[in-house]
This record gives sequence, structure tokens and C-alpha cells, in this order.
Amino acid sequence: MGKNIAFITDIHGNADALKAALHEIDNRENIEHIYCLGDMIGIGHQTNEVLDMLFSRQDISMITGNHDEAVLGLIKGEVYPESHNVGEMRKHHEWIAADLDSSFIPKLEKLPRYLHTNIEQIPIALIHYHIKKDKLTEHISKEPFSQIVDPSYKHLNHLFNDFDEKLICFGHHHPVHLFQTDEKAFLNPGSLGCNNEPFAKYSIVNFDSGSISIELQEVQYDRMKFLHQYQKIQVPFYKAFLKIFYGI
Repeated sequence: MGKNIAFITDIHGNADALKAALHEIDNRENIEHIYCLGDMIGIGHQTNEVLDMLFSRQDISMITGNHDEAVLGLIKGEVYPESHNVGEMRKHHEWIAADLDSSFIPKLEKLPRYLHTNIEQIPIALIHYHIKKDKLTEHISKEPFSQIVDPSYKHLNHLFNDFDEKLICFGHHHPVHLFQTDEKAFLNPGSLGCNNEPFAKYSIVNFDSGSISIELQEVQYDRMKFLHQYQKIQVPFYKAFLKIFYGI
């Protein structure tokens, strides 16, 4: 039997997609824990709803992503990352920051950027995307996250060559990644809330006596209802965001 663990990432302020995924995960009844791999906020317009769902549960562990950290930096008056200071992203993050319920700020601040754990004798790394070990504590304005590589086992194995864990779980790059050999596995469940399809993506990993099996999952939700809200509530620069991030 072993243990079944769910992995989600890149919710990006889409509470409708998150609700659908959590409902399906809960209905399985055999999921022992959920790990969220960062970028809970930014891009989407349901910031507070997403954070309320995540922080209200005892069975979810989270790490931060670049959007979470950039928004927090703005709120705290810190230096904003230059790589995000393109197009309308900074103004969008300022809009997200202004709308964020202040009760979530200390909770976000306490989240780690990297987690190492062991499940059924399998060492696991949880990180939003690769960061060199000597940059793990650098502020987001120092651009600690590595450049995205084309998804393949070879490229990811080279990128994460300083991580010794057998299973490396990450997000950031929104398409699904699953590359596995006997020595190492790389899993990106795919962006749960920010993609071109009407599906919330997640993964289930079964850990059993030192071995793992990975299921890629997706559940349908009312994507157009979520996207129509961009115009209804007049999210700043919503036309550009719908085109860039949702293919509309």
C-alpha cells in the first residue's frame, strides 16, 4: 500500500481550480498529505480565497515561489526583482499586494523556500525551481532562481546536480514535467491554475518500501467563469494577462 502524497503547484490566484483539485483529492480518501510547490498568488484575481483554503487546512505544506516573494517584497518596501519589472508585472503585483488580506502576510513570511523530507525511505526535495545551494537564502531581488531549461531528464539532471534527493518536485515552468529513472525522478505537476486548458492539474505519488509510482492527474473546472471575472472586476491589464497566461 505505502503512502499516497499529493503535489500541487502554481495555483496563481485561481481558487476555482484549487477548489476542484482539493475536492477530488479529498474524495480519494487515501491521500495522507499535500505539498504545494509555490506561486500560490499572482496572475489570478482570487488571492485571498486561495490563501484561505490553503492555510485553513492542516494537511498542506507550502513553500514560496517567485510571485509570492515578489509581492511580499513590495508589501515590506523591499527591492523588487528586476526580472519581474517588465511589461505590467510590477503594477499587477502592486494590485495583488493592495488586495491581500494582511492576516496572510506573517503566514507567507514563515514559509520556507526549500524543503527536504523523507517518505518511506525516499529522500525528497521540494523547491519552486532550482536555486544553487549557496543562494538558497538570497533575497528574491538577487534573482536566486535559475533560468528555466528545456524539460528533459538530461537537462534537469544537470540543472539539479547539486541536489542529492531521489525525487525532486518543483513548479515554476507551467507545463507538466515527469522524467524518471531508477536513480532519480523529476516531477512538476504542471500549473494547477494557470494554463490553456479547463483542467486543474496535480499529481499523486505513491511511496512504498523505497520505490515510487507517479500519477499525473487533472480535474475539470469552469475555466471560462474564472476568466470572465477578470473583465467583470476590471483586473488591471487583464487583456494582456489573459493572452499571455491563458491563451485567450
